[in-house]
Amino acid sequence: MPIAIKTAFAAALAASALLAGSLARAADVPVAVAANFTEPVKEIAAAFTARTGDHVVFSFGSSGQFYTQITQGAPFEVFLSADADRPERVEREGLGVPGTRFTYAIGKLVLYSRTPGLVDEGGSVLAHGQFDKIAIADPTAAPYGVAAIQTMTKLGVYARLQPKIVKGSSITQAYQFVQSGAAEVGFVALSQVIDEPGGSRWQVPESDHAPIAQQAILLWKGDKDKAARAFLAFLRSPEALAIIRRYGYEVH
Repeated sequence: MPIAIKTAFAAALAASALLAGSLARAADVPVAVAANFTEPVKEIAAAFTARTGDHVVFSFGSSGQFYTQITQGAPFEVFLSADADRPERVEREGLGVPGTRFTYAIGKLVLYSRTPGLVDEGGSVLAHGQFDKIAIADPTAAPYGVAAIQTMTKLGVYARLQPKIVKGSSITQAYQFVQSGAAEVGFVALSQVIDEPGGSRWQVPESDHAPIAQQAILLWKGDKDKAARAFLAFLRSPEALAIIRRYGYEVH
């Protein structure tokens, strides 16, 4: 075999071995993610995989739903909640690794409608607007639903609007109610509509509800998984923080 061909063949074998080793080392990290963070975390995971070769396997839903599943032994290694309460409980109940909990984003609540001009800048549509249904996330499972009720209560319109409320199982379903026309208006996450053209919206002032401090925690099932720890560390990297900010969240 000519030397040039032998050299090329050896190089190809070496590249194949390197690729095989890389694939052998790649890990899948199962992560439970609050629905509002769906799009940002997909971008963050793509960047993480590009850097490490490891993959993140997501489940999206409400924070309350995931808390229940975690207490029942669900095989998640990382929990990205939409609040601080449930990660605190996970840690307190011995299901999360102490010292790994942190706030990865502060969420923003938005009153949104597909109809241009329906939602005004000050949110007075809640007191005076004519609409049949308003969508929120179920407050028993989703922190954004709690913030929506706090907002309506502070504005003195909750009692009047209560018969018009339709509750989604998560903030994703609340958003879908508005998008489908099942509700004319709805309280959604800013991240869901930040790139949405048209319609009308009002970003709710932070003073109208308790802070939506979204916390992450490493679960005990991921304690020995270097990839799970690496993903949590990457979530705090400048690259990830830039993505989080771009979707309208506040970060510290």
